[in-house]
Amino acid sequence: MALTKKQTVGLLLETDKKAIAGLFKQADASRKKYAGDQVHLRGLIEFSNYCRKDCLYCGLRKSNRKLRRYRMSLEEIFAAAQNAAGLGLATIVLQSGEDPQYKTKDLCSLIEKIKKLDVAVTLSVGELPFSQYKQLKNAGADRYLLKFETSDPELYKKLRPGCSLSNRLRCLNQLKELGYQVGSGIMTGLPGQTVGSIADDIFIFKDLELDMIGIGPFIPHPNTPLAKSRGSSLEQVLKAVALTRIVTKYPHIPATTATGTIDSRGRQKALRCGANILMPNATPLKYRKLYQIYPDKICLSDDAFKCRGCVEKMVLSMGRKIGSGPGHSLRKR
Repeated sequence: MALTKKQTVGLLLETDKKAIAGLFKQADASRKKYAGDQVHLRGLIEFSNYCRKDCLYCGLRKSNRKLRRYRMSLEEIFAAAQNAAGLGLATIVLQSGEDPQYKTKDLCSLIEKIKKLDVAVTLSVGELPFSQYKQLKNAGADRYLLKFETSDPELYKKLRPGCSLSNRLRCLNQLKELGYQVGSGIMTGLPGQTVGSIADDIFIFKDLELDMIGIGPFIPHPNTPLAKSRGSSLEQVLKAVALTRIVTKYPHIPATTATGTIDSRGRQKALRCGANILMPNATPLKYRKLYQIYPDKICLSDDAFKCRGCVEKMVLSMGRKIGSGPGHSLRKR
């Protein structure tokens, strides 16, 4: 029986440990039914920490003058992608702040080269004009990740000055129109966020028929206006992951690095309540610590080989399997 929004709110507010354990068990069963036991690995390359946006929660915000900025060259990005592909990572995720320094034609050439490595390519580079999304898709990009963080329009406007939720959702629909496998997601624990708005987020995920959904905790960054805010609890994140799996069924859901940052076994716990994706970091070590969306990120000193081995060990220890192939959308299977 499908959950209603009212029931979802009730479960987000649930404090009884037995009831919460039951929710996680139901989500794990749903994951097994719709996504199977495979855990797909995505190689993450964070290629620029420049950003034209000024989001209150993000350490990459343009007003953060304390962050040493970097841009990887196209050659460096391709070398990192080659390394990741050589480690058996069948999806390469190219992520950055909203950095207009990279020309679309250059990114298209880079995507064409990376596709020759026989991998899927996911982009996460923010809001772009439709024409640029189209060029990147024509170059071979398979997927696009564009998180909206909260579906509360007023909170969205407050947290992301100069931005609108309506434009974010329009971009997501444009990406779907172009044939991308589309991902979005939220943070839990944002200042001003309510359980009602998290429930709304989950049902928007369902309405959008997303292929991927990322849910992570808000972790206050010391060099942002929200530095003194309270961060998300692990339980809050896991409830949202579990309810997202139950309500949406098919999307790939990562056990995020941020979840592992607030709890040493956070990723394992997320994998037990609906998640089926891990994203080992393939960013060169000399840049990795500078990609500071939030502080104290785990795995900053582990090279791609070690990250790959660590997550595989984690998966196998849980009785799960490493996914074969690129792990395309379960909706399109």
